[in-house]
Amino acid sequence: MGSRRDRHNRGLRGRLALPNPYTGHPVPLRLRQNKADFFMMCVHDALAQISDHCPAALAGIDVGIEDVPGALPAWAPNRVPLATALSATPTTNGQVVVYRRPLERRARTRRGLRILVFRTIVEQLSEATGIGVDEIDPLGHRGSEDDDWDD
Repeated sequence: MGSRRDRHNRGLRGRLALPNPYTGHPVPLRLRQNKADFFMMCVHDALAQISDHCPAALAGIDVGIEDVPGALPAWAPNRVPLATALSATPTTNGQVVVYRRPLERRARTRRGLRILVFRTIVEQLSEATGIGVDEIDPLGHRGSEDDDWDD
């Protein structure tokens, strides 16, 4: 094997994993999901959990994800919304839009992001549909104090 010098303190050169001794192919490194994919998975899991407990909350509601909220004049100048909910009209479905970057900035860990996304979606669905938060989330995940935000 050739020498692996650390020239100019730039880190190791070459492959990080040696080839598999049986196949001769490089061992693939496990990559962590990027933030957008993980956030989409959190939203999908939250909607699946809500549909199990209260499918009526998702009837006639479109849920979307945006990176950042657009500039709307109704905002307070020192606050950034985490999500937006629009009630259904006779001609259109209700809409819930979840903003990825503000939620990611408020969560310390990935587990904390899952909890925050779930709570945000439950609150927005409650506002858009008029169904109580207790009906949408009967297990009461929204206010528990045992959340592990530091793992």
